[in-house]
Formats: sequence, C-alpha cells, structure tokens
Amino acid sequence: MIPSNVPEYITPPGKNYIKQIVRALFYFKQCALIGPSGTGKTHIVYFIAELTGLPIWEVNCGLQTSTYDLFGRYIGLGKENWIDGQIISWCRTGGILYLDEANMMKQDIAARLNPILDTRGHIVLTEKDNEVVKRHKYGYVIISMNPFSSEFVGTKPLNAAFRRRMSVWITFDYLSVGNQISPAEIKLIQKRSGLDEDKTWFRHLSAEPEETWGQTSWISRDELRS
Repeated sequence: MIPSNVPEYITPPGKNYIKQIVRALFYFKQCALIGPSGTGKTHIVYFIAELTGLPIWEVNCGLQTSTYDLFGRYIGLGKENWIDGQIISWCRTGGILYLDEANMMKQDIAARLNPILDTRGHIVLTEKDNEVVKRHKYGYVIISMNPFSSEFVGTKPLNAAFRRRMSVWITFDYLSVGNQISPAEIKLIQKRSGLDEDKTWFRHLSAEPEETWGQTSWISRDELRS
C-alpha cells in the first residue's frame, strides 16, 4: 500500500526528522525511531512513504504476532499452496518495512531478521524447504519503539545484535511542552479545526512567543522534492 493524503508533518525547533530519515535510508537502507507515544513516529513513516512513492509494509511487533504472519505458511493439505507473510512479501517487492513497537518483538523473530539487515541481505525460509529469499534492491527498513520503561508495558531492551544493525537512531519528543507552545502547531490546529485568530484561546496561546519558536517549520512535499 502506498499511502495518500497523509497530513503535513511539523518539525520541532532545530530538528529535521524527515531529511534525517530519508538520508539514513539512502545511505544505510534502515534506521530506528525512538520516542514516547504520540510524538509522530508512525505519522512520519507514512508521510515519507507517500513522498517517495514506496509501498509500506507495516508490522506490529506485539507478542501476538506469529512467525506465520511475518514469514508465511502453507494452507490446506500438503505443500501446494504457500502464502507469503508480510516480511517475505516486502523482500520480493520492495518498499518500506515498518516494524512498529520493535522492542516488544519476540527474540526468535528478531534473530531471524539479522541476516537480512546486514551485508548478507537475505532470509532463509525454513518453513519452505530452506528457500533463500533476497532483499529487494529498493527494500528499506524503519523500526520504531517507545523507550524501555515501566510506563510502556511489554517493552524490553532490544537484542544487541539486532540493535547494532540499525546504523542511525533518531530520538523523537513532543513538539509543545508546558508553556512552550509552537506557533506551527497552533496553525495546524487552526487549519484542521477551522477556528480563526479572533478566538480567545488562540490569542492566549499566541501571546508570548519564545525566540526559538521561529525555528519551527513546516516540511512540505514541494520543499523535499526540490
């Protein structure tokens, strides 16, 4: 699936997440996003997929996700009808493999991904007579996760071998914190809600801008394509 009509993304002051991610994918083929829930990690992945015209293969790495969902299985009787899982489909056709909540992934699944994330660039389908499936030339990987903490139940430290295969780590945080309200975020709320600047709450939020607020910027599709 190639996303369409994804809302514009706002970058925090001094950050340029989109260009960082695109650069990481161009040079290293994969990167990791880490930050609390609600900071726009999934949003930015969909935005980049639309910008680049790449299909996105999204996998939620919760404990309920099985190897059959990810790698594939035979259906019916015998070994005649094989269905590829999400990861194998991505290997064959390319695009962005998005592993959400990666630090909730089962360790045996993480270990199976190691060969496809390093110079070998392939995966062995033990379920299908050890077929070797090579990673597509335009196959990119983005993983995202919440910080390892008791606040996010089910998270755990990533396997060291898997972690080292992520060449670039990008840390996300909330755009507006406490009294530091970003003007770009105010404009976004105004645009989506249809409210005008005469509203009392809007004037209150815009009353005392910080010096750094001017650095906050919109990232448009035209700007990235130029």
